Amino acid sequence: MVLQTLNSLGPLHGYAIAARLEQVSSGALQLNMGTLYPALMRLEQRGLLRGNWGITETNRKARFYAATSAGRRQLAREKDAWDRMAGIIHTLLHGEA
Repeated sequence: MVLQTLNSLGPLHGYAIAARLEQVSSGALQLNMGTLYPALMRLEQRGLLRGNWGITETNRKARFYAATSAGRRQLAREKDAWDRMAGIIHTLLHGEA
């Protein structure tokens, strides 16, 4: 979901990522910052995100993250896998063959 958010909206800092995910999920996804920031670090270490320091709209220093080309490719693979799994679940639930 982080990669999708960054791919759609461009560079964001951690708090803005969490706020956007909460907004688009109507509150269903509420990320704890203690969970989000380690995940962002792991994604950056894997080369899926790039982080740069910048200034927020409230004049605070923050790290802004953007999806890399490798991150966009990973996102496409994950979307394909999710679509396949959703199709399987739909078939199982609705008995279509």
